[in-house]
Amino acid sequence: MIVLPAIDIKGGKCVRLKQGILSQETAYYDDPVAVAKMWEEKGAEYLHIVDLDGAFSGNQVNMNIIEQITQSVSIPIEVGGGIRTKEAIEKYINIGVSRVILGTKAVEDNHFVKEISNKYPGKIAVSIDAKGDYVAIKGWVETSEVQVLPFCKELYASGVETIIYTDISRDGMLSGPNLGMLQQLNEAVDADIIASGGVANIQNIKDLIQLDLYGAITGKALYEGTLTMEEIITL
Repeated sequence: MIVLPAIDIKGGKCVRLKQGILSQETAYYDDPVAVAKMWEEKGAEYLHIVDLDGAFSGNQVNMNIIEQITQSVSIPIEVGGGIRTKEAIEKYINIGVSRVILGTKAVEDNHFVKEISNKYPGKIAVSIDAKGDYVAIKGWVETSEVQVLPFCKELYASGVETIIYTDISRDGMLSGPNLGMLQQLNEAVDADIIASGGVANIQNIKDLIQLDLYGAITGKALYEGTLTMEEIITL
C-alpha cells in the first residue's frame, strides 16, 4: 500500500482544514514546495496535493506553485481542487502532474468523466467526499443526492481507475478512517481505492493494509507528529 502525504495549499501556504470547513484552518508551512521536497527526502513514494483555493473557487489558483513542486521532486504527484474543465486537466498533465483528481465535475457530468478518462487513461482519479452515504460537492459545502457505492461502480464503468474515498466527518479529526465503508468499496469496485480522512497513527495504517487497499492519504497526523514517515517505511 502506498501512503501519500497530503499537501493542502491555501493562500500560497501549506495548511490543513478540519472537516473541510474553511474557517477551521491550521497553517503549517509557508512554502509548499519545501514541504514536497521534505516528504520526498523522508521516503514518500507519491504526493497528494489539493488546491484548496481552487476547491472553493473552481479556478486553478495555485497552479504555479504546483508546477514548481513537479519540477522540484522526482516522485509522482496527484492534484485535486476545483478541476472542472478539459483545459485545466490538460494544463496539469502538461506541467508534469501524474494523476488529476476530479470531484464536483464527476458528480455532475458522467459524459465528461468518460471522455476525459478515455483521453488520459490511468491519469484521472475521482475523489468521493462522503457525508454519510452521500457524495458532497463544491468544496464539501453541498451534499448531493448521489449515493457513494453506486456512484463508484458507475465511475469504474466509465474508465476511472483510481477512487479516493474521504469520510468528511473524520477528516482532520485524527479519529481513524471509516474501515467499514472502505472495505465495502474495495470489495464492490475493481478500481484502486485510496483511503483519506481520519488517519491518526501507525495502527490506522496497519488496519488499512489489512483491507488490501491501493493507498492511503495522511496529512494532519504527519504534521502533528502522531505518525511519521519513518514508522510507515519501517512497516
